[in-house]
Amino acid sequence: MFKRGNKVKLSAASLMMLITTAAMAGTSGAEFGPLYNLVTGWSTGYLGRTLAIAAFLVGAIVGFAKSTAMPALVGIVFAVLFAIGPGIIDGIASAVI
Repeated sequence: MFKRGNKVKLSAASLMMLITTAAMAGTSGAEFGPLYNLVTGWSTGYLGRTLAIAAFLVGAIVGFAKSTAMPALVGIVFAVLFAIGPGIIDGIASAVI
């Protein structure tokens, strides 16, 4: 139906349209505020704490079975990232250069 050259041009034009849409979506987006608040609440609230504790416990059990502390340390790193990760992301996203 299409020649090879036309397929490439159509693909390039479609990609440019998608990139332009994504760039405009980053300049505003108040409609995504509730979603952002929901996900931030999950990661810093009880869900995030539960996942962090579960990661530490699973890491501790695996570490005990393998006689190494590395899996437990990975669980601790996971917990720390859940605790301070949203603050770091907010700082990066709202930084003014």
